[in-house]
Amino acid sequence: MGEKTKSHLQPRKEMLRHVRRAVVKVGSGVLTGKDGLNRRVINNLTRDICALKEKGIEIILVSSGAVSSGMKKTGLSKRPESLSQKQALAAVGQPSLMMAYERAFERCGHRVAQILITRDDLNNRRRYLNARNTVFTLLSWRIVPIFNENDTVSVDEIKFGDNDNLSAMVTSLTESQLLVNLSDIDGLFDKDPRTNRDAKLVRVVERAGSDVLGFASAAPGSLGTGGMGSKIRAGRKVSLAGIPAIIANGRKQGILNGIFRGEETGTLFMPQEDALCHRKHWIAFTKSSKGEIVVDQGAEKALVKGGKSLLPSGIVGVVGGFTIGDSVVILNENRKEVAVGMVNYAAADIRKIMGCRSCDIEARLGFKHDEEVIHRDNLVLTNYNGEDLCRLRI
Repeated sequence: MGEKTKSHLQPRKEMLRHVRRAVVKVGSGVLTGKDGLNRRVINNLTRDICALKEKGIEIILVSSGAVSSGMKKTGLSKRPESLSQKQALAAVGQPSLMMAYERAFERCGHRVAQILITRDDLNNRRRYLNARNTVFTLLSWRIVPIFNENDTVSVDEIKFGDNDNLSAMVTSLTESQLLVNLSDIDGLFDKDPRTNRDAKLVRVVERAGSDVLGFASAAPGSLGTGGMGSKIRAGRKVSLAGIPAIIANGRKQGILNGIFRGEETGTLFMPQEDALCHRKHWIAFTKSSKGEIVVDQGAEKALVKGGKSLLPSGIVGVVGGFTIGDSVVILNENRKEVAVGMVNYAAADIRKIMGCRSCDIEARLGFKHDEEVIHRDNLVLTNYNGEDLCRLRI
């Protein structure tokens, strides 16, 4: 972690030279001001995006701003605590947000499409792939997809948490090659720049461990839901898919063009060489867990050290009411998370076969889907490549 010289790290210009599809996430702090939506910022970002599109780079937007836009339209000065009030504000503000984008892109001769989504839409693999195909179709028509969480219908069980998390999932969903997270500050600092004059901008993050998360202030702004911690986690998630991420100041004119020119602006999260494949990344970060499986020491060792599948013989406990294909968390006997994976059997059936050999599954259940409760191809260790995925999934 930390700032590195160009001789140590691949220059940004070279790293970004081959990017042909990118996700740009824009936060509420960038898009809104005291008078509501900041049209100047929206117009500046739109011009940048249109210029990039003319160079053959596909841009997918993840845009906050619906709730804060609704606050300005209804005259509220403080973000409400009530879920129903937040959902109502999103319903009021989303049309204005999309209209502002539509008018800005029309001036550049481009069209936009609104995609409102919940986490539940991405939990199901078929719906996940359908959403991806829809985006690819829009891109083939040279239309800019604009994602936002469907705040009006979202509840805690199906929420992404914040649009930083959503942007990481959209980056994986769309097989993009870069995530740009535009905030209202210049990037990640080693201290909170609002209270520390000697705070220094961290130019490059090679691995976002607990030391880097410690730099972040968890306190969100008055308009948004995510702080710097959520932006770090989003950057780390995409880096584990082998994708670079940049946190930069979205209020700076020409910021996107500067980033794609390779300028040393903002904070760059380096892509990890030993990256998770798309399917395992989906299991680890997109598909929400529906229950828990507790395993003994032998099974834990087989999973962590041997790279094996989870067999029924090593299971000592089952928590929850999940079904086939659901994602579950695997815990050891000390309740420490070991892995996350997709199950081949429902919870009720696993309770009947736990502790038995695979050859006895059919005798216990009257049928047999697979030898394994979780196949290793559908399993991701919590400590992947030295990183705590449990922390990142928050």
